[in-house]
Amino acid sequence: MNKAELRLSIKKGKLNISHKERESASILVMNKIETLTQFKEAKNILLYNALPDELPTDCMLEKWNGSKEIFLPVVVGDNLVIKKYNKKLLRVGAFGIFEPEGDEVEIGLIDLIIVPGVAFDRNLNRLGRGKGYYDRLLTNSNAYFIGIGYDMQVVDCITTEPHDIKMNCIITEREIL
Repeated sequence: MNKAELRLSIKKGKLNISHKERESASILVMNKIETLTQFKEAKNILLYNALPDELPTDCMLEKWNGSKEIFLPVVVGDNLVIKKYNKKLLRVGAFGIFEPEGDEVEIGLIDLIIVPGVAFDRNLNRLGRGKGYYDRLLTNSNAYFIGIGYDMQVVDCITTEPHDIKMNCIITEREIL
């Protein structure tokens, strides 16, 4: 299956996930993340505000904000920049999701990055939406990358290209890869 076909197949599959299943999966993923040494040691975490078809991150934002420094990506042109999360300083940005206002911070400040994806495989490859936002952002980072999603997003094999960035681990509601 090529990348476009895989994206379409996953998109159709996600339509079968109920709101209740989405919320439950989000909590299960959060609990698994919290068991990792990399999470426990991280001070600065780059999370994301989920698009409607992505694994929700609301519970993570609420629980971790305060005990960890939380940052969110902001779309600027063809790139992502990083800004500190402040619940009171959000605006609707690209793709209709809330993005923080304020100053941009350097990627080198971040210890742990939670990365959404359309699909993942057991070799820790990630398939994004095709714009390369995260691949460009992660290129200059030494942080620990955790790809998160639903179990149905894990496939046997994803065709990769030289610019594709592997995850350090992948977490779904059922397992840690």
